[in-house]
Amino acid sequence: MKLAIHFPNFTLPGEPQSLPAVLTATARAAEQGGCAAFTLMDHWFQMEARAPAQDPMLEGYTSLGFLAGRTERIKLGLLVTGVTYRHPGLLAKIVTTLDVLSGGRAVLGIGAAWYEREHRGLGVPFPPVAERFERLEEALQICRRMWSDDDGPYEGRHYRLAETICSPRPIQRPGPKILIGGSGERKTLRLVARYADACNLYADDPAVVAHKLDVLAGHCEAEGRDPATIARTIIWGSADASADVDAFLTGLEPYARLGIDQVWVSPPGPDPAGWVERLTEQAVPRLRDL
Repeated sequence: MKLAIHFPNFTLPGEPQSLPAVLTATARAAEQGGCAAFTLMDHWFQMEARAPAQDPMLEGYTSLGFLAGRTERIKLGLLVTGVTYRHPGLLAKIVTTLDVLSGGRAVLGIGAAWYEREHRGLGVPFPPVAERFERLEEALQICRRMWSDDDGPYEGRHYRLAETICSPRPIQRPGPKILIGGSGERKTLRLVARYADACNLYADDPAVVAHKLDVLAGHCEAEGRDPATIARTIIWGSADASADVDAFLTGLEPYARLGIDQVWVSPPGPDPAGWVERLTEQAVPRLRDL
């Protein structure tokens, strides 16, 4: 199993002036510690479940572009982009740019979006959930089209592109890996089976995750796809992983038996780089054996 770092908190000592150095140090600690990926959130306001909406939040892709110039090997992405935040044609171009400038390290994490307050707050349309899923499927089609050899028009219900030119092309071919976040059984996991290279589930209960993977396998069968071609990833939602590394690794064992490939953890507290250094030193060598 691989370890990935998700960085969701910008309320740190000395911010905003300190944020460039803290982000750089944390991403480099993750890279040097053997982590597979470093991700940020894609929000304009901080999530209210975590902290007040008024707390600091940096724009995701601008921040990833900054980190692309300060790291060398680690994969970079957002966990996950809301489909409503950017027109899909522009999103494909943004992720392509990140892939080119990072030397082929971009990951497109994407989902149907959910945070209504930030949409209303900044005047961005927030359609009903059924329409957001329709837009998500069209966005996936558009990104795959723009990363293909076909630069012709795209005609969907919600998006119409006269040309799907994307030059330069991504370093990764046919394009950056696509991860779809969420565990909805009727829509989200069906889209994973149809379009994605990876799924991302919340690790609240191994039995629940096992059920979701069974549902995904059923969608794969309907799509004529081998479920083994989809990477299985989770977000660790339990206690601080570094507080008791033995307990953290023991908690991951049932997920490893389910074939989970990668686990995301988030650094708490005022020193995220130091936290990542300590956790990776203790956990990464042992995670490789799970």
